[in-house]
Amino acid sequence: MTTRKIIKTDKAPEPVGPYNQAIAATGQMIFVSGQIAIDTKTNQIVYTDDVSKQTEQVMANLEAILTAAGATWSNVVKTTVFLKDMNDFATVNTIYAKYFNPDNAPARACVEVARLPKDVLVEIDCIAVL
Repeated sequence: MTTRKIIKTDKAPEPVGPYNQAIAATGQMIFVSGQIAIDTKTNQIVYTDDVSKQTEQVMANLEAILTAAGATWSNVVKTTVFLKDMNDFATVNTIYAKYFNPDNAPARACVEVARLPKDVLVEIDCIAVL
């Protein structure tokens, strides 16, 4: 049986996006590897110069894995977003927000990195609990 509790405190900063400060969860954990903008039909990187479309592909890839594991976005308790350019934060955040109810969103970290696999613009991983 899964339990999931949102942790909020006014003693720490409010989230600056669609995530929560922390999640307490029990149940079967699913660790989803970082996903990049690979189209499963062609096995090629798509939208090489469009971070918005790459983020949509990444989220579709994550959703496929979650579904295969018997999970949904509501089971996700933690994500990490890796960006090639932090100037893309707002754009990625807008796409990301479509997948999570703000009241139940997971904890999240977002970092800019020097380089990502296949020179993509964004990579996202997640942890879900069933």
